[in-house]
Amino acid sequence: MVNLLYTTNWLNAQYDCFFKHSDITIQQYNVLRILRGQHPNPSNIKLIKERMLDRMSDASRIVDKLNTKGLLIRRECPNDRRSVDVIITDKGLELLQSLDYIDESAKQLFKSLSSEEIKQLNHLLNKLRD
Repeated sequence: MVNLLYTTNWLNAQYDCFFKHSDITIQQYNVLRILRGQHPNPSNIKLIKERMLDRMSDASRIVDKLNTKGLLIRRECPNDRRSVDVIITDKGLELLQSLDYIDESAKQLFKSLSSEEIKQLNHLLNKLRD
């Protein structure tokens, strides 16, 4: 357990370096990627919460901050006034495109593992959470 926590913190520190100059957090990046996957269709807070990597994050607060930065639009759903449609803006898409290098850089963090070891690690982590 200690090793998992240590590794989680190490990975978070690596990711923090990726976002140092982008003015967004890893949680905000995750929300923008979810919205890009839905684009051009609107999303809602419930879907965002379901797909977030860090489910303890306050998705509504993150959406509000991204809205303030002009990276997404948040508007009342015409079909259900209790729901909110969330759509990524062109500015948000451009920011994500400028950060697409992160996926390749992140893969480098695992270069010491073979493909088979990565599959085994994923299997074991999934088994642990079941």
